[in-house]
Amino acid sequence: MADEQIYTIPLDTEGYPHWKKGNLAVKKVREYLSRHMKVDEDKIKINAPLNETIWEHGIRKPPRKIRVKATRVEDGGVEADIVGE
Repeated sequence: MADEQIYTIPLDTEGYPHWKKGNLAVKKVREYLSRHMKVDEDKIKINAPLNETIWEHGIRKPPRKIRVKATRVEDGGVEADIVGE
C-alpha cells in the first residue's frame, strides 16, 4: 500500500534575486519532502503538473505556497504531485 500525505509547502523566496526564485522554489519542495518523508532529495520525483504550477508565472514569480500530495513508491522514492490532479 502506498503511503500518501498532503502538505502545504511554503515557498518563501523573499530576499533572493529574481533570477533565482523559480529554481529556489523547486529546491525548497525537494528539501521539504526530503525532511518530512525521510528520503534523499535525489529520490524525489516532481511530476509535470506540479512543476508547471511552480513555473507558471516564470522564474521571477513562483507561488508563495503550494499544496502537494506526496506518495511513497515501491522503489523507496517519493512522487510529488499537485493536490487535485
